[in-house]
This record gives sequence, structure tokens and C-alpha cells, in this order.
Amino acid sequence: MNPALLERLWFGDDPLARAARAAALPAAALFRTAAATRNRLYDAGMLRQSNAAIPAISIGNLTVGGTGKTPLAAWLAGRLMESGAHPAIVLRGYGDDEPRVHELLNPAAIVVTDADRVRGVARAAVLGADVAVLDDAFQHRRIRRAADLVLVSADRPLRQRRSLPAGPWREPLAALERATVAIVTRKAAGDAAVDAAIEAVSRAAHDLPIAVARLSLGELRSVADDLFAPPGVAAAAKPVASRSLSDLRGLRVLAVAALGEPRAFVSQLESAGALVTPLLYPDHHAYGDADVSEITRQSASVDLVVCSLKDAVKLAPVWPRVAPNVWYVTQKVSFEHGERDIARVLELALSLRSASTPT
Repeated sequence: MNPALLERLWFGDDPLARAARAAALPAAALFRTAAATRNRLYDAGMLRQSNAAIPAISIGNLTVGGTGKTPLAAWLAGRLMESGAHPAIVLRGYGDDEPRVHELLNPAAIVVTDADRVRGVARAAVLGADVAVLDDAFQHRRIRRAADLVLVSADRPLRQRRSLPAGPWREPLAALERATVAIVTRKAAGDAAVDAAIEAVSRAAHDLPIAVARLSLGELRSVADDLFAPPGVAAAAKPVASRSLSDLRGLRVLAVAALGEPRAFVSQLESAGALVTPLLYPDHHAYGDADVSEITRQSASVDLVVCSLKDAVKLAPVWPRVAPNVWYVTQKVSFEHGERDIARVLELALSLRSASTPT
């Protein structure tokens, strides 16, 4: 569905949006009941859980997309590698973009795509991994893990917690009682929104540790570079074209985004001083020739075209070399609060890894 229409359905206050939500409420009630029943069956031991082949940490959320799972999972894998571990990132794989993004962010990490996380972690162990980071696995309860890190976005309204399809919620905030640490993420949200998210999390799970992570834009890099050569094809020995984020100040920018929370990405670019025209697509959108034509057409009236890394990996294979250049940015992770709680989770995973390593 078009992101603007989805945003209107979930958060709009006009009569048509309210009517559409009302029509979706019966389906939302069924979804909520099914999810709650499934969780009760797991809690009662009536649905079987399987041990992971290697220690696993889950990165997940309570809503559909847009909380920062991919950059946080990549950050965790990077920290594990710095500690001497051999991590694998195991994900369901809704498209080709997420595995490719992880391969670019952590070239030394093993990336496994499998809807069956138990099988995916077992495969990662065979490939040499000694710890797994499960990207988007909070609701995948069949596999046991060492810790669950659950992300809550301060950039998305928390007041209206409607279940799918009437809203973006997979589970209510009360599900945080299963979490090890809650991480409130912010891209463009102000302090008041962060404080409100922390308060909502605290009310739902009183003793749960809460961390706050800021996702900020990195430097601009060129999509046209051989960085995006197909796997197995050597890139040319040339420097990657890059520009400072400060270059955006005062420039007219076409923001191309197929993300779970594209408006936050637009706000980040605006915070950097860009004059942004958004061109938004559904999450995991597969770019084709018609999209290239539209982006090229709109690029004639701006100074730069900018997208996310997730968009860049899908645009690069179809982007003509003779077309105007497209620039992409990555999301940098920094913790404003609670990094000690995250460090304890990493230490736990490392200790379990050491305990399970043959001597």
C-alpha cells in the first residue's frame, strides 16, 4: 500500500480515515486475539520451543517496521566481532534488500536468510558462527534465545495502539514483559517524544531496563560506485565518492525512500538543512524501470537525489550509468542512555558462546 495512504489509515483524523479504520477493527480484533492466544500457549508450554544451536540475541519490535532494527542488528554484530566473536545475522528476508544491507554493513559477518529461525541459526553454526543476532524475531517464539532487545520508536505516535490492520501494532506494549531490554529509538523525534515513549514503556513493564538510541545520518555516498557490484564480482580499485552531510544545507533534495517509517528519514534530511521533496514507496518496494523514469524526471528540479542504504542496494542494479547520480546515507547508532544494559546483554552472549565452545 502507498505509504501516505497507510499513514492516513493508521493515524489520520479525517472522516474517510476514521471510516476505514472502523471497517478494519473486526480484522484487528481477530489478529489481536490470535496473537494473544499463541503467546499464552507458548507461556504454558503447550507450544514447543527449540534450543538455538548457538547463543542468540533477538532484535525485534512491537510494530510493523520503522524502528531501526536493521542498523541496531548491524551495530550488535559489529560489537560482537570487536569482542572476538564470529556472529551471524539471521533474518527472515522479506526481500533482497535486508540481507544485502547487512552484507555491506558487516562484510565479515555471516548472513543467513531463513523464515525458520531454528533452521537458520543451525545453518549459521555450520557456516562457522558462534553467536547469532536475530533480526526481527521478537514474535518468533519457537527459538529460545539469550536475550530479547525490543525497539520502540519515539518517531511514531504511541497514543493510538491499534492492532494490524487498523494500526501498525503486532503486539501491545504489555508484551514488553517478555523483553530483556527495551530500546527507545529516535531519528528525528524531540526530547518530549522520547520522554513519552520511556514513560509508556515504564508503565507497561515496570522493572524493564530502558536504553535510548539515536539513529543519525552518516556521510553521503554515491550509488554509482562499484560498492554495489554483484556478490563475487570484484569492485574497481577506486575511492568511493562521498560528501559531507553538511553539504545538504540549503540544497533542494529529492528523498527517495521505501522504508517502514519514511517520514522520519525525510525529517532527518530536513534537520540537516535540506529542502526536501519526498518520493515515497511501500516498504521493501522493488524498484523497476518505471520508478527509475519517475526519479529521473523529478531529479531535474532538485540539486540532489538522496536515498537510504536499503533503497540504494535495490536501485543500484537498475540505475543507468548515464542517469543523474543518486546518493545514499546510512544510519549511525549511538546510545544516549542505557548502554550499560546493552553491554550486559553482549557479555551474556559472549559468556554463553565461550561455555558452548568445545575445548
